[in-house]
Amino acid sequence: MKKLLLIACGLIASIGLMAQNEKADNIVGTYAGGSGKDAFKVKITKLQDGTYKGQVCWVAELYDANGVMDVDDKNPDKSLRNTPADKIVLFTGLKYNAKKQQWDGTKIYDPNRGIKVSMTATFDSPKVLKIRGSVLGIGETEVWKRVE
Repeated sequence: MKKLLLIACGLIASIGLMAQNEKADNIVGTYAGGSGKDAFKVKITKLQDGTYKGQVCWVAELYDANGVMDVDDKNPDKSLRNTPADKIVLFTGLKYNAKKQQWDGTKIYDPNRGIKVSMTATFDSPKVLKIRGSVLGIGETEVWKRVE
């Protein structure tokens, strides 16, 4: 009887963990942000360690009028300054916080300013992801719309 009870408890716990992991994985997909010449798409993927990575996969204007490719020239890491704008990694190590029902635990890179700030992500609706970046409580929120 005790063995059966232990198995039942184990099953219930694993079902709860699976449900939590499924909710965490809701963030995986491709999102569009910005508008006009500043439009971009970000692909969020799950890494082997269970955290999430966001990388730019498309920008509206990769080349300027002279045919020069837009690169990450403001990156504080000089070795990344030649990264094409459509390949910039915005964040890695993002984790789902089940208690707060949000993704957090990392910093997001702002290629326009060349800085990293604390990040949280929450869904406004199933297809609308709110990304908040902040430093010392002062921040900015962007809205990304799921396209895939």
